[in-house]
Amino acid sequence: MTALTGSGSGRATTGKRPAGPTGPVPGLILAAAGVPAAWLAHRAVPGLPMLTAAVVLGVAAAHTPWLAERVRGSCRSGLSLAAKRLMRAGIVLLGLKLSLVDVLGLGWATVVMVPAVVAAAFGGTWWLGRRLGLPGDQPLLIAAGYSICGASAIGAVGSVQNSDEEDVVTSVALVTLCGTLAIAVLPLLHGPLGLSGAEFGRWVGAGVHDVGQVVATAQTAGPAALGEAVLVKLLRVALLAPLAAVLVVAARRRGRDTAGSPRPPLVPLFVAGFLALVVLRSTGLVPAQVLAAAGTAQELLLAGALFGLGSAVHLPSLTRTGPRVALLGLTAWVLIATAAYGGVLLTT
Repeated sequence: MTALTGSGSGRATTGKRPAGPTGPVPGLILAAAGVPAAWLAHRAVPGLPMLTAAVVLGVAAAHTPWLAERVRGSCRSGLSLAAKRLMRAGIVLLGLKLSLVDVLGLGWATVVMVPAVVAAAFGGTWWLGRRLGLPGDQPLLIAAGYSICGASAIGAVGSVQNSDEEDVVTSVALVTLCGTLAIAVLPLLHGPLGLSGAEFGRWVGAGVHDVGQVVATAQTAGPAALGEAVLVKLLRVALLAPLAAVLVVAARRRGRDTAGSPRPPLVPLFVAGFLALVVLRSTGLVPAQVLAAAGTAQELLLAGALFGLGSAVHLPSLTRTGPRVALLGLTAWVLIATAAYGGVLLTT
């Protein structure tokens, strides 16, 4: 399979060199330019998370006539590099958002409920994706994105699995679309479902995909809901580390690393970095100014990575599996929302 670090263009290699620079610099510059553009889009439409805007702008760049040729050609290697390396760096910094002390403050019932919801959503989505015959790693990637932390989880799992770039970008596009749908739909259900502000926050944290989408959804119910939502969501994010380890073990048992490639570490380096920063944050020794700066850097890095991933989306090719992908996305969205709602009811 084509690694995420590859060109992702799907074109055969010929003796004719593409016009313009072929190194990573042009693509990295374009990815960097997408970050302030995503920030401006978020400022113009506060309900649109910056990371969601980054994906959308990447897709738009790949389909803008005067820019599309550069995205597929001279900028492709740099955009793919941004999608992989910036994603890993952003995931490492995400560890500074999670304190074990805060997680334990949620209570043992919630701490048990969140992994149960993640397991149900992951297992159900993966099984359905395979039953629908989705190609490559798409069932696994979509399951990780829905159950843990959206596009960040897809990037991490894709890196561990060495997934084809087309599978990664298809999964990111789907999880971004459904996560954005949650921002509009879930607040409308707050009152009819009879949830208090804190209960609504826990439901959003357990059932919405990306961290930015969780914040955008939960803030509609006030500060108490937002605080609960972020803590529950970060508890889900912490499950990315054991998932990565399980996937490495599974790959070893299937012999995926025996064809001359080096044996992958049980815990990938960027996942180990994430865990190390979780421990560091839990000590309480990190100054608030450092946490704020790291939070800003983390969002900027992930925005650049997601712009790079979005730029690899080719909408016409998505139509081949479109109906099956859409069915999986909507079913998984209902599955995790229902599991999270049941979990909240059982633990309050």
